[in-house]
Amino acid sequence: MYRFLLTPRWWGINVFAVLAIPFCVFMGSWQLSRFEDRVDTHHQQEDRSAEAKTAAARPLAELLPVDKVTSGRQATATGRYDTAHQLLVPDRRLDDRRGFYVLTLLRTDGGKALPVVRGWLPGDANAPEDRAKVPAPPSGAVKVTGALQASENQGTDGVHAGGGLPAGQLGMISAASLVNIVPYDVYDAWITVTDAQAPLRAVPPTAAEGSGLDLKAFQNLGYTGEWFVFAGFVLFMWFRLFRREAEAARDVALGLVPGEGAGGVDGGASAGKTDDSAPAEKADGRNGASEGKAGEAENGASGEKAAGAPRP
Repeated sequence: MYRFLLTPRWWGINVFAVLAIPFCVFMGSWQLSRFEDRVDTHHQQEDRSAEAKTAAARPLAELLPVDKVTSGRQATATGRYDTAHQLLVPDRRLDDRRGFYVLTLLRTDGGKALPVVRGWLPGDANAPEDRAKVPAPPSGAVKVTGALQASENQGTDGVHAGGGLPAGQLGMISAASLVNIVPYDVYDAWITVTDAQAPLRAVPPTAAEGSGLDLKAFQNLGYTGEWFVFAGFVLFMWFRLFRREAEAARDVALGLVPGEGAGGVDGGASAGKTDDSAPAEKADGRNGASEGKAGEAENGASGEKAAGAPRP
């Protein structure tokens, strides 16, 4: 009854199912492992953030380049603020309030400049009354301490990647954005000061990219469910097709449904019977004709004898 499994069509179905189900399970497991890694790194980042608040600050050069381990660590740098290139970073939110960052470049002793976010102010960076609230940076040599952060990118919240901002404003805190604004080299990192100058508010550090439970992490979890659903769907469709074929084969075996070629066999038998009867009919016709001729000859002979006999 299950001989249909050996047909070419079912060979293709079986091979597809055998390959598709393990592949879907593997991809689902891989996406789940990605999500678990994000959860682990999130916990590790939280632990590092708690340690960074109490750990002693280290020189900037020892923490570069910024990665998941050094992001958020307290760093120190010495130099002088470039008051001629103070920038405002608009449309940044803090405690669900709209405002802007105040960024000033620190010309370090090493020659490069370090972007320093001195704090956050509520309001509109385009409004003159809000810009007037920005305090002037300290003059002379200073030592800055703050949380180290990686350069922003187009996927960072609040970033203006399209440009078109007025002079004195910056859409994205990164060396690539500052290279055309200042005439000197800039570190591919920035720090947010721990103690902000009034009326500025300190900007809390953010988790390193790829280490928190953000939208991408939950996308991995969603992909996990999708791959496992695909595996179950393939198995369900294979079982459904198998059951339908098995029921059809059983009906044919029980005679409930004519099998393939049954009509051809009956038709051939009928045709054979018709062909066999044709010679018999021809033979009967010839026998009848012979018997008719014999009868006519006998009648003719009897008539001649009767005509030649003498009359009494």
